[in-house]
Amino acid sequence: MRLLILGGTGFAGHALIDAARTRGHDITVLNRGNRRPPPGVTALVGDRTTPDGLTALAGGTWDHVIDTWSAAPGAVRDAATALNGHAGRYTYISSRSVYADGTGPGATEDAPTVTGDGDDYAHHKRGAELAVDEHFTGPVLHARAGLVLGPHEDVGRLPWWLTRLERGGPTLAPGPHDLPLQLIDVRDLADFVLDTTGTGAYNVVSPPGHTTMGELLDLGNELTGGHADLRWTDEKTILDAGIEAWIELPIWLAPSSADYGFLHQGDVSKALAAGLKPRPIRETVADTWAWMQTLGGTPPRRPDRPALGLSPEKESTVVS
Repeated sequence: MRLLILGGTGFAGHALIDAARTRGHDITVLNRGNRRPPPGVTALVGDRTTPDGLTALAGGTWDHVIDTWSAAPGAVRDAATALNGHAGRYTYISSRSVYADGTGPGATEDAPTVTGDGDDYAHHKRGAELAVDEHFTGPVLHARAGLVLGPHEDVGRLPWWLTRLERGGPTLAPGPHDLPLQLIDVRDLADFVLDTTGTGAYNVVSPPGHTTMGELLDLGNELTGGHADLRWTDEKTILDAGIEAWIELPIWLAPSSADYGFLHQGDVSKALAAGLKPRPIRETVADTWAWMQTLGGTPPRRPDRPALGLSPEKESTVVS
């Protein structure tokens, strides 16, 4: 298969390249050239925010295009327009963030979405979905990913936790221990979009309860050396201390919150029926930690996302 990845050297793009190479695909990537793609990949340079950013694609044809763009949707509109008639299939790596505020537990792909014309992440993702649907006439897949973890993560959620656990000592563990989590290993996301023949929108995330907060942190503590004394703490104590869920305590959301019900209790039956196979959480945590050991420093982080993690000073107000 002739595969074109728009992006290709970041978190999802890295996993897509690895998965495509194991399948023997002929891989082309288009990006700004700031990071070197792996050997054996055809690298095209183009800045999609500029008028001539897609010039390098002229004259090319591909069987499948995968687009990882997450900023304003104009770049996706332009790519879908330029590639219409020059590609057999278009996959857009979207997000479950496209669902409208108030979407609750058990939401399927038919749940209401945002309009796509706002200036934030959710509207950008939905606007890009709409742009592909309008400007590309071939088969289209919208992979609405949930919480994405795994090696090469550049948002910093699981890397922050693993770094904190390795540091050890009394460690705030947001409870309850058996709080169910719903997430997707980036490599399982890559496998799904490369192998499925489905079209339309899919919630690409594990079933609810694929793991728990307790299992995730216990595994992380084990794999980083067992230095942390996990102090399991209820949500009221955490929130009363002014600690911000999701940002200061990555991955965790207060179990009584609407955000938790939406993010960790979504319906994924459609994706599972189409072949999604989430791997065990131990593999995700172990491989992320192994990757971090190769870096010799702090994992790289996307500049367009907020800094994550709880300061030692603030943590000490709850545990000591």
